[in-house]
Amino acid sequence: MAFDQGAGINPDLQKERNNATFDPAELTYIIDKGSERTRRRRYLQYLALNDPDLAETDPSFLTRDEVYSSVVRRSVILVKKMKELNLTDPSDQLIYKGASLRGDGSIFAIHDLMMIPMLQTQADETQKRKWLQKAMNYEIIGTYLQTELGHGTFIRGLETTATYDPSTQEFIINSPTLTSTKWWPGFLGRSVNCCILMAQLYSQGKKYGLHAFIVQLRRFDNHELLPGITTGDIGPKMDMSGNDNGFCRFDNVRIPRENLLSKYAKIDPDGTYHPPISDKMVYAGMVLTRVSMVAMAAGSLSSGCTIATRYSCVRRQTELTPGGEEPQIIDYQSQQLKLFPQLAATYAFRFAAHNIRTRCDQIQADVRAGDISSLQELHGLSAGMKAFSSLATSMGLEVLRLSCGGHGYSQASGFPRIYSGATALVTVEGEYSVLMLQTARYLVKCVAKAASGEKLPHSIAYLTAKPESKCPAKSENDILDLEVLVNAYRHRAHRLVNEAAEQLQACLLSGKPQHVAWNESHMVLIKAADAHCHYYTVMNFVQYLQSTEMSQPLRDVLTSLCQLYALYGIENNAGDLLQDGYMSGEQISMVTNQVAALLAVIRPNAVALVDAFDIPDEMLGSILGRYDGNVYENLYKWAKESPLNQTEVHHSYDTYLKPLLHQSHMEAKL
Repeated sequence: MAFDQGAGINPDLQKERNNATFDPAELTYIIDKGSERTRRRRYLQYLALNDPDLAETDPSFLTRDEVYSSVVRRSVILVKKMKELNLTDPSDQLIYKGASLRGDGSIFAIHDLMMIPMLQTQADETQKRKWLQKAMNYEIIGTYLQTELGHGTFIRGLETTATYDPSTQEFIINSPTLTSTKWWPGFLGRSVNCCILMAQLYSQGKKYGLHAFIVQLRRFDNHELLPGITTGDIGPKMDMSGNDNGFCRFDNVRIPRENLLSKYAKIDPDGTYHPPISDKMVYAGMVLTRVSMVAMAAGSLSSGCTIATRYSCVRRQTELTPGGEEPQIIDYQSQQLKLFPQLAATYAFRFAAHNIRTRCDQIQADVRAGDISSLQELHGLSAGMKAFSSLATSMGLEVLRLSCGGHGYSQASGFPRIYSGATALVTVEGEYSVLMLQTARYLVKCVAKAASGEKLPHSIAYLTAKPESKCPAKSENDILDLEVLVNAYRHRAHRLVNEAAEQLQACLLSGKPQHVAWNESHMVLIKAADAHCHYYTVMNFVQYLQSTEMSQPLRDVLTSLCQLYALYGIENNAGDLLQDGYMSGEQISMVTNQVAALLAVIRPNAVALVDAFDIPDEMLGSILGRYDGNVYENLYKWAKESPLNQTEVHHSYDTYLKPLLHQSHMEAKL
């Protein structure tokens, strides 16, 4: 779908587009991985956004029940529409769903993101024949039950049990404590009728750890709960009113032996247990989800940058000279410092998401062929990058919201919805610190392997060779060299990862137990994992530039963005590079000077860079970020639609204010 670029475009915004030095369409094609994919995406978005059956009322003025009902209605309609349109390709379906729901999410979101992939990767062939096609046809609707009231990221501590009874060849599912209540699963409260349940498997008196089971929660004919199952909605959240995140308890619920997902782990009829080839196999579905969340974070930051950048070109404020014209606020360096580092991070995360997805697909293919040697790399990379990108996105969106001043606080800005969704990514499917520690555990193991001469995967190969000890930059031009920047991040990651491993080892050698040593090293371990992810992101950005075909004007713009992302990160972590003398105070000053210089370089192309994200207004959901830039008239129009404005005198006046005011008036007369 192409945006309307005819009459009515705010002149300040049109001027920005006219002055761009590159064609945004070229960058859009790169983001979409080809012009044909862009054409297909726009076509599917057009179909969804212009379908009256999928129209929605502005959720800002709806109750939670109305929002949820709207989400259910459109979720069901879009499934019917996809069948009518014969949309069978997962990428096509994802695009169509995104345009149909416009940021609200679908009651099938976790079903698509978690349940179907778990059946595809964890179910044996018999189970696939029984469940997979039904799930793909939406004959059953599922969610993923892992997090509990008392345990989240520490999944080994989950308390829900699945005890095998050989006399009936059934598992008995139980919630033995209040804290074992499943809590937070998306669309569990009222929407789904099945789930993938993560529970501790017991057989023949032994505990075999966490395993995945498929469990029916509700009757298929009338949606009533099955005996022994209690579910409900957990109540209002920061936002996401259309998602009935739920709780669930099990009281001696029996399921057939065949409901243990058995591609890797199996139970014989007599209760004999056969473990998987790797205990990491049970987490494969979660790893895939974390990989997708890097792209989700990039998408959220893209929306925030689009809103704040366009609005900054429309908004004029504070005359620089008495009686002069108020400048666009994007011309203030302080505003550019809020906008452009976030814009650079958006592209860094988008390109990182491309790379991680490709690597994930390669490793998944290896696993299907029986090669699990790269599973640990994928687990470490997906955990760290999900944590790193989601936290940076959450913090970045708040900076972007603040850059819009008071209007950024309004629901009309779109920021409340975008921020609440993005900040959830910091905790969902693994809280930031815990995931960083998982990555750190992998890094520490890699340090030991590097010391013994083992070959390491590409993403961690920097640990096998000592990097240069001094930054070679002698001028401000040198500090812009991409190889110099990558080397600085490589040096930082190499040092911090090795020092974290050394501190952990020193704690162990001092006689402290493993768990004590690990806990006392959390600070350096998390910092090391963060440095590793930062290095990976910068390295990948540079490699993407070097390996992707593009015009020279576009290459110049993206190179400036890459330089800004790297230099801004160095400036904010200068202490790490000064501490061991890798960089001098003079070199850090060069970095600061070049950050300021790059703001001015990027300024003429800021709008073109966000236009390249090609986000339709209906999906952006922001009056401040409208493509046409007509902000003020539409803010006024939106405010008039508030239910509080539908009567001249609100009903509360007669009930509360009138008696008070009349009493005061009478007392004044007396």
